[in-house]
Amino acid sequence: MQLSPLFTFLAGLAMHNDRAWFQERKAEYTRLRADFEEDVAFWRQELNRLDPALAGPLGRTSVFRIYRDVRFSKNKDPYKTHFSAYFTASAGKDIDAPGYYVQVGPGSTLVAAGLYQPDKVQLAAIRQEIDYNADDLRAVLGAPGFRQYFAGLGGDRLKKAPAGYDPAHPEIEFLKHKSFAVSQEIPDAEVLAQKDFRGYVLARLEALVPFCGFLREALEG
Repeated sequence: MQLSPLFTFLAGLAMHNDRAWFQERKAEYTRLRADFEEDVAFWRQELNRLDPALAGPLGRTSVFRIYRDVRFSKNKDPYKTHFSAYFTASAGKDIDAPGYYVQVGPGSTLVAAGLYQPDKVQLAAIRQEIDYNADDLRAVLGAPGFRQYFAGLGGDRLKKAPAGYDPAHPEIEFLKHKSFAVSQEIPDAEVLAQKDFRGYVLARLEALVPFCGFLREALEG
């Protein structure tokens, strides 16, 4: 991926987020997106090796469109100012199974994984797994390879204990989570300094494999 040209293009798009500016530079956008898709294909290939679930028949990669859905948003800018992709072992909706996410753009580069806003059945299953096997989750989140890049479990949380769980439960802070995700935001200077951005991102994706495995095991029972 040509990081410097990509960041220059996306920074310009942030300043001129309108159709006329974009259409004048559509050819440049197409070239940059093709470069990104090559990197996505590489990450997919490596994730298939690292996480066998992704290599199965339901494995899916989504390279997201740059066009924003503005129907229900106060922000009517028509274009996103980043490129992004999601890798999952599900053929259904992009968010219905644990997966890996890569986003690249000025001020918004990150690598993440997990399950965002699971439904009630999924949420109950993950909480049950934490209730029964919290040591497994702690081992995943405390592994040196994970801690090298990620601070810990993120995502939205309840203010109080979820229904059916004692507020004094030893794992109550985990159980309060409504989403189960981890992420690392990466400064622009660090991104642009990389000579091997593919490998840089891959190292972080590899560190996330056990976390996705824990969530998937919880959901599969």
